[in-house]
Amino acid sequence: MPTLPSRSPVTEVPAAPAADALHHFSRLLQLETDCWDVHASLENGGFVLLDVRSPEHFRRGHVGGAVNLPHGRISERALAAWPPETLFVVYCDGPHCNGADRAAIRLASLNRPVKKMIGGITGWIDEGLPLVEGP
Repeated sequence: MPTLPSRSPVTEVPAAPAADALHHFSRLLQLETDCWDVHASLENGGFVLLDVRSPEHFRRGHVGGAVNLPHGRISERALAAWPPETLFVVYCDGPHCNGADRAAIRLASLNRPVKKMIGGITGWIDEGLPLVEGP
């Protein structure tokens, strides 16, 4: 077994206790999902995928089956077509964009279940998954 250095940026701060890690990472999965899980689940449904970017960005390329609802337009009225228990999965441009976070905050404030697709459209493309162009 290789010898571990006694001190490094990784080990400088000790790891959290296992119970804390279990709680933290379990909680993350309640709030986030990834591109592959969304891709694998699109056919089965159970959620509405919201592209919360601008209509122009949506037209240039989006995840097939996504509904375009820019984060600033999320309202009770805009969500009226879906029952209150509908799970929304939101995405924006990617790690450099906070549109999905803003959408998640808005949905949660309206008492709607929500998860964020981590990576956004950038992550989707990085994974080699297909985009759809047009409305």
